[in-house]
Amino acid sequence: MIGLLGVVLALGLLIFLAYRGVSVLLLAPLCALLAALFAGAPLLGLYTQVFMGSAGSFIISFFPLFLLGAIFGRLMDDSGSAKAIAQGLVAQLGGGQAILAVVLACAILTYGGVSLFVVAFAIYPIAASLFRDQNIPKRLIPATIALGAFTFTMTALPGTPAIQNAIPMPFFGTSPFAAPGIGILAALIMFGAGQWWLMRRAAAARALGEGYGVHPDALPTADKAMRECAAGQGYDVTDLVCEKAATPSRPLPPFWLAVLPIVVVIVANLLFSTFVIPSWDVAFLAEPQFGAVGLPSVLGVWSIILALTLAILVLIATNWARLVSLTRSLDDGANASVLPIFNTASLVGFGAVVAALPAFEIVRVGVLGLGGENPLVSLAIAVNILAGITGSASGGMSIALSTLGSTYLEMATAAGIAPEVLHRITAIATGGLDSLPHNGAVVTLLAICGLTHRQSYGDLAMVAVVFPIGALVVAIVAATLFGAF
Repeated sequence: MIGLLGVVLALGLLIFLAYRGVSVLLLAPLCALLAALFAGAPLLGLYTQVFMGSAGSFIISFFPLFLLGAIFGRLMDDSGSAKAIAQGLVAQLGGGQAILAVVLACAILTYGGVSLFVVAFAIYPIAASLFRDQNIPKRLIPATIALGAFTFTMTALPGTPAIQNAIPMPFFGTSPFAAPGIGILAALIMFGAGQWWLMRRAAAARALGEGYGVHPDALPTADKAMRECAAGQGYDVTDLVCEKAATPSRPLPPFWLAVLPIVVVIVANLLFSTFVIPSWDVAFLAEPQFGAVGLPSVLGVWSIILALTLAILVLIATNWARLVSLTRSLDDGANASVLPIFNTASLVGFGAVVAALPAFEIVRVGVLGLGGENPLVSLAIAVNILAGITGSASGGMSIALSTLGSTYLEMATAAGIAPEVLHRITAIATGGLDSLPHNGAVVTLLAICGLTHRQSYGDLAMVAVVFPIGALVVAIVAATLFGAF
């Protein structure tokens, strides 16, 4: 019982101090060792052999995805492609569809792999202008951006290079396109319900005579909380804001050219994972020096690496004249990838230490007992709760899979549930409680918009917490009744 108290205390400190702005790089190992101390376990042994081993394995497996994704996002921003997509959608949809235009712009960018932080910085000025012109309350902007960037494109849609879609692949031997029908169904629910809610809220505000409100429309000066949250994701908000203000305007690429790299990511990902890589002779993977694994263990990661690399090359080739300093863009993108992966890897190490403690068996039995005979229910609850505790979708997923992934795979196999279903339900389950008020992306988005939790979090919670959880329930029911589709 003392050991279990240590685990609960460690988790509580992790979430409380992370919310207060303390770096996860420091918190995760310290909290893990606190839990080990209560259990009377060897501290140094757990730190060097378990914590560091698990954190290092995560970095080895996923660093290329973080690196290439960050570079791709930076190039999309620096080339003006992100802004061109937003403006193009506004032109196509018409001025009266501000909410839909912002949601779709965010969705296209994040589905193609652009970081949600880059998307928020790129889209906010456009959203502010549209909402001001159409007299829609500014307090709805964070929820609108969150719907397009934090929900269905991050967790549900198949084929995205988002890390939430990549982490389950080596655990279940799946591809980025696992269970596409289930993912699309969940995505339609999140998008449809979120869009309905925002339009309803805008109409209610209009009926009450509430307009845009009195707000400074410029990007806000970064305060302490904003800097800390952004720095935790590899960005310095102050530098980004100043840089945006100082960057001279330049001609944007045409809409079709701006979208082209994103199309390349999705199509290339599908081709590599379905046709190209499976045709290769990969017998060498069975050798010990290559990990003695099969192709399913690396197929998804390989396909995303190749797809992002090809998209980056296309982006550079088609925007050469628009990239003021290619070297700086590449450097900034590469630097922005380091902190996010180390933060997530530290959470993985924390989860590995907790799983190695005797008290975890109590937690394990309790979690696995949820949902009765259906392991999908237990898996979804475990991932969602851990994502909420850590304030991170990828962090919660990583802890759940690193500690219980093999167990869920065995349970699913015994129940006749395909690994592809496990993959998609896991990914969808990361969205929901991850967007609680202490989430770094939520705090940063509100700071970018110059709004407070009190002003905007209620609507943001509906589109990023309530509706994704509802979509998860529907996805579980559909997967239980119809299997993988």
